[in-house]
Amino acid sequence: MYIDGTARPLPHAPVRLDLHDWQRQSRDLPITAATMPEPTAIRVRAAQADDLTNLVAWNAAMAWETEHKRLDPDTLTRGVAAALSDPGRGRYFVAERAGTAVGSLLITTEWSDWRCADWWWIQSVYVDPEHRRTGVFQALYQHVEALARTNGEVCGLRLYVEKDNGGAQATYGRLGMRDAGYYMFEASLPGRFDPSR
Repeated sequence: MYIDGTARPLPHAPVRLDLHDWQRQSRDLPITAATMPEPTAIRVRAAQADDLTNLVAWNAAMAWETEHKRLDPDTLTRGVAAALSDPGRGRYFVAERAGTAVGSLLITTEWSDWRCADWWWIQSVYVDPEHRRTGVFQALYQHVEALARTNGEVCGLRLYVEKDNGGAQATYGRLGMRDAGYYMFEASLPGRFDPSR
């Protein structure tokens, strides 16, 4: 099923071609959006207990890629498992392509007394490197945005991003998000809940 809820059957089994392979096989066709091969549909679903291994691996990879932090595997596993077992801590969503999990994100909530509603925070975003720039994050975001719109107790979506991650910032902007004008400060409690090894 597509993100818009329609079911469009694929005319044949999906075939993985990179752009150069496809161009070699289609030399006589002009390259236009209409002639490019359609990527396999992305399905977004709520994460389940058997997603634990992927979610832990993706969180560890994301922490290393974005902050060069190596997370303690035991702490991370307990943290992901806690969210999977208690939606009050967070809700993971997984994107699948052709039945294979290719990315995920986590939603947590923040109460806004100003609005008497919840902000949904998008966190722990990860897309498998082979599936980046193919609409996976967009599908995840649109799924969560649609859920938020149907929930009368949600006032909006928020996320934080590294200051020098211009690519991610551009992606969020294309999806309609904007710089909220805040800096983030934190004060960790020494010796408590250190996520790194």
